[in-house]
Amino acid sequence: MKKTVKSLAELESLAGDFLKKLKKGKQATLVTLAGDLGSGKTAFTQMVGKKLGIKTKITSPTFVIQKKYELSPSEPKEISTSYKQLIHIDAYRLNDGRDLLFLDWDEIMNNPGNLILLEWPERVKDIVPTSAKKISFKFIDDSSRKIVF
Repeated sequence: MKKTVKSLAELESLAGDFLKKLKKGKQATLVTLAGDLGSGKTAFTQMVGKKLGIKTKITSPTFVIQKKYELSPSEPKEISTSYKQLIHIDAYRLNDGRDLLFLDWDEIMNNPGNLILLEWPERVKDIVPTSAKKISFKFIDDSSRKIVF
């Protein structure tokens, strides 16, 4: 599926539609977010977090590599899921998949309560399972992005 979004409201709607279609499995749900700088990867993650009821400001984990957000069952949310945690990873500064092992990659991947959004998946492609959902983002202009699922 391809979609061009021209506003944050459209991106938020798209994030909600995406969440509604996700199916939880026996492991964590991994979603890769590919695209150049400024193409909308973190903005999409922010909209996913908003739909899941995260009140904390979601920022890019470029320097810390990984940020975890607990999903409270008591917090009101627009999209109800059985995920317990949103994990946002930015692999831009990593050399390969072995670097993810230092972030307890195996442990977070084996927990079906985790929804993982991974930016720059091409940097760690050797560890990304084929079952990962893939989204690519392309900068069109200051207000438009092309998103391919």
